[in-house]
Amino acid sequence: MKNIAIIGSGTWGCALAIHLSKLGHNIKVWSFTDEEFKDININKECKFLKGIKLKDNIKSTLDFEDAINDSDYILHVTPSKFFRETIKKYKHLILNKPVIICSKGFEESSLLTLGEVFLEEVGNENYGVLYGPSHAEELAVEVPTTLVIASKKSFIRDDISEIFSNDNMKIFKTEDVIGTQIGGALKNIIAFASGITLSIGNVGDNTISALITRGLAEIANLGVAMGAKKETFYGLTGLGDIIATSMSKHSRNRQAGLLIGQGKSISETKEEIGMIIESIDNINTAYLLAKKYNVEMPIVNAVYDILYNNLEPKMSLKNLMNYPIDTE
Repeated sequence: MKNIAIIGSGTWGCALAIHLSKLGHNIKVWSFTDEEFKDININKECKFLKGIKLKDNIKSTLDFEDAINDSDYILHVTPSKFFRETIKKYKHLILNKPVIICSKGFEESSLLTLGEVFLEEVGNENYGVLYGPSHAEELAVEVPTTLVIASKKSFIRDDISEIFSNDNMKIFKTEDVIGTQIGGALKNIIAFASGITLSIGNVGDNTISALITRGLAEIANLGVAMGAKKETFYGLTGLGDIIATSMSKHSRNRQAGLLIGQGKSISETKEEIGMIIESIDNINTAYLLAKKYNVEMPIVNAVYDILYNNLEPKMSLKNLMNYPIDTE
């Protein structure tokens, strides 16, 4: 059994803690707020996963040193926009401990993946990224789930597969760190677009399936331009992740798109969702990456224009249907 530090006590951090605790691992969760700290230690529950009692081998702390010192692995699960500033606060404690990045997104100011930010701050490749089609609400109640661990280090891939796997969890392995991150980050934008599309009216399965398929093609084209393997995007962290996030009632990115499509402002949408919305946080980065790598991404551009250039959702759909691409 392992001692595992989880940096971040949001929905996904707690779901991972719940899963790992059932396998007998000892979990220390670093919490950003007193409220989440007390929920875990006193109420034995997660703020966003009500009704699920936490096992005694899950503890919370407000101190990085307490969370990390005795750990074998560190799982980083904070929102992407806080990734660098959080790493800075505990990187001196990492030593030789592998870090598994479970956050999805980019750093907007630099257009870097979170793995690239890690390399800048820590200076080694002793890390992996753990992504895949997975809703916290389902993992926490033992719905069968598959994830992908991507790392340049074979021992990390093998260890994480062994640490996480049971009858309800299967871990696949890959060396394509960049592709895994791009698919996991940009699928949120396609899920957001699916929510907007559903709000328009007179759309159906035909429309959403086309959106998902063409959205995946956009992501794959950008990923290849950035050095990823194309086949990665037709696996769990591309196609699988887009389907789960675009089609599910659990998806806050899809729900956020629905609210924007109904006329809510960005601030109103964030308030109603009540959690970080990675699609909104990362759309500007995706828009700039498409320009940087000269990749056509009409769906990404449409979402950007809806959010920041007052484009009407109905007009965006009309524009996409008339976009001059006719080769699959």
